Amino acid sequence: MELREKLNILADSAKYDASCSSSGSNRVSDKGFGNAHISGICHSFSSDGRCISLLKILLTNCCIFDCKYCVNRKSNNVKRAIFTPEEICSITINFYRRNYIEGLFLSSGIIKSPDYTMNLIIETVTLLRKKYHFGGYIHAKAIPGANEYLLKKLGLLVDRLSANIELPTTSGLKLLAPNKNEVNVNKIMDYVKTNKSRKFVPAGQSTQMIIGATNETDLDIMNKSSNMYDLYKLKRVFYSAYIPVNIDKYLPSIKTPPLKRENRLYQADWLLRYYNFKVSDILDNNNPNFNLLIDPKANWALKHIEEFPKEINEVSYYDLLKIPGIGVKSAKRIISSRNHFKIQYNDLKKLGVVLKRAKYFIFCDGKYFIDYKFFKPSFIEKNLILTDKSEEIINKEQLTLF
Repeated sequence: MELREKLNILADSAKYDASCSSSGSNRVSDKGFGNAHISGICHSFSSDGRCISLLKILLTNCCIFDCKYCVNRKSNNVKRAIFTPEEICSITINFYRRNYIEGLFLSSGIIKSPDYTMNLIIETVTLLRKKYHFGGYIHAKAIPGANEYLLKKLGLLVDRLSANIELPTTSGLKLLAPNKNEVNVNKIMDYVKTNKSRKFVPAGQSTQMIIGATNETDLDIMNKSSNMYDLYKLKRVFYSAYIPVNIDKYLPSIKTPPLKRENRLYQADWLLRYYNFKVSDILDNNNPNFNLLIDPKANWALKHIEEFPKEINEVSYYDLLKIPGIGVKSAKRIISSRNHFKIQYNDLKKLGVVLKRAKYFIFCDGKYFIDYKFFKPSFIEKNLILTDKSEEIINKEQLTLF
């Protein structure tokens, strides 16, 4: 099989893995080329939504596992391929020198055994680092069930590792991925967390959960994420909307992936990591799923309307973060600007505030953006929904251009 055909097959097979964020490393090559410093490489998914420039491929789509949701399950009749370590090096170096990519995300199906697969990944990355002196960013998938010695070896070569939890609950994993074991994934995460070497996985670790393949609530999913952040100090939990690529009695009968739900989970995840929210603030047993019509922060604000409007010129930094439309950067700018002048509505856009959301929840120098008699949850909710719908229409129109 020609190299181009292998690349087509194994790049396409890798598209279902979302967990390839590339931030946080400081690796620099002294003898060769490439630079994985935070300012020297794009993110796969940055906070502002910028696209990535990682070569994202599988070492092989051959797999001894039969996960019901996976296009590469062993029982599927799909075209199979496997790269040699030298072939991956050749593609990575040529793509890098042509400025197509800024790093590599390397995952793999399980071939023969976890140890055998891990050894192939290690051989590939070792060649890139030692033979070709590639100092660029490398994110590799750790194979659950592989020997701890191999995990240590790989961790000293790459910038980031990920071990995918796959599904939010143990029961879901047993149902759809009976060959996989959550304990093995947790062992990898725990080992990465406890290894204190500066050269070991300098950009940290991440994981991925498939959303919508099983019947967990958003509360279940967010509790799982929160626990993993606390236990394993993950850099990111990635949420991947279930894509119906197989037919199986245990899989849901849906035609399109639950992308809106995936988006809400990412928004809520951001609130947990950067906005001082807890899972219990945004979901509970009476409301275990997100409102798909309104983002989680705005939904929280409407349920706690007694806390609003907040005076933009007086409230604390953490209270600013609770206001829909105000992010971490804009909150810091507001705090800084208040030392010099009283902020008015026309100043907020310059400070990075999304005014079309924030204006419903704030006073500026004692003034509401329209008549205060309109400060009603029903009025605000209706207008926020209309705002989101108009943005959705604009985005769809933009996407059709490509």
